[in-house]
Amino acid sequence: MAANGDSFEQSQRRPGAKDKQNGKSTDSLLIDRRLRDKEERLSLVLWRRPVTTLHYFLLETLIKLKELTLKLWQRRGSVLLFLLVCSLFSVAYSTEGGHQEYVKYLEKKFLWCAYWVGLGILSSVGLGTGLHTFLLYLGPHIASVTLAAYECGSTNFPEPPYPDQIICPPGGGVDESISLFSIMSKVRLEACMWGAGTAIGELPPYFMARAARKSGADPEDEDYEEFEEMLEQAQNAQDFVTRAKLGVQHMVQKVGFFGILACASIPNPLFDLAGITCGHFLVPFWTFFGATLIGKAIIKMHIQVGLTFLDFDLDENWLSWIFEKVVLIMVCYFVISIVNSMAQSYGKRLQQQRHSEEKTK
Repeated sequence: MAANGDSFEQSQRRPGAKDKQNGKSTDSLLIDRRLRDKEERLSLVLWRRPVTTLHYFLLETLIKLKELTLKLWQRRGSVLLFLLVCSLFSVAYSTEGGHQEYVKYLEKKFLWCAYWVGLGILSSVGLGTGLHTFLLYLGPHIASVTLAAYECGSTNFPEPPYPDQIICPPGGGVDESISLFSIMSKVRLEACMWGAGTAIGELPPYFMARAARKSGADPEDEDYEEFEEMLEQAQNAQDFVTRAKLGVQHMVQKVGFFGILACASIPNPLFDLAGITCGHFLVPFWTFFGATLIGKAIIKMHIQVGLTFLDFDLDENWLSWIFEKVVLIMVCYFVISIVNSMAQSYGKRLQQQRHSEEKTK
């Protein structure tokens, strides 16, 4: 592993010395260096350099854990308060008494909401590489509730979290009209929590771009560099996707809250760049997050529930089999992506350290 790490660093040193010997200009040297650095980082993937990639992944994990520990120590007051609250809940949870009924109810509700918020976060994180959990989880859930409502003739079956099977109320028969609004009221909690999760998943790009704008953008950050190039070149671009991205950027920049709300309220694959756009132009946090939360958790949620209600007549067993296989593939993809990304992050640390050492010489 050490030998692979040395080859990575040595491959960075040799071309730089050769460029100086050729007498290239400073700008050319910087461009060449950035291209070489990027190419070397992208080579740190499991299927090309497995040993070095795993080695760097473990080292980056240790660094992240150390940084997290330092941040928690700096906020030790809040951490102690959080631990105190958790201790009180733990005592209430383990102590017998009449309050146990409410404790169990709150526990089920919390876990159920956390489950759907987590799926929503997975659906939006990763700048377009997120797991589409609406198609895999929320959509089928709405369809199963709709099918159960028509089968039972009522929506008066147990509230979530449901058992393995939705049990019809005793007596059966049609005692109410099944409509879009009755189904929507039955799945509103899950859909709202999922929408809130998708809004939370848009925060990392926002904070990244905001911090880069305030402190000076890192010229070697690919995500931020891609965004800057898009802003510079989209004016003369002819392709639809680039112009559509520019349109989203203009709407968010000029209209503000209502522009973000409009973009977040419709199924919009280009909304991935909205967080970077708002962070780049220093849009206030609550303007961005508030509009995103309202758009995704309320407006967009009702639209998607309505569309699912209109097209729920699906072979559930066939779909569930496909969903299981897709989920398994996507989970493997995300694990591999995380390992590669963290290894590349550590490789970038080595490059930055080497460049700093060169400047001091």
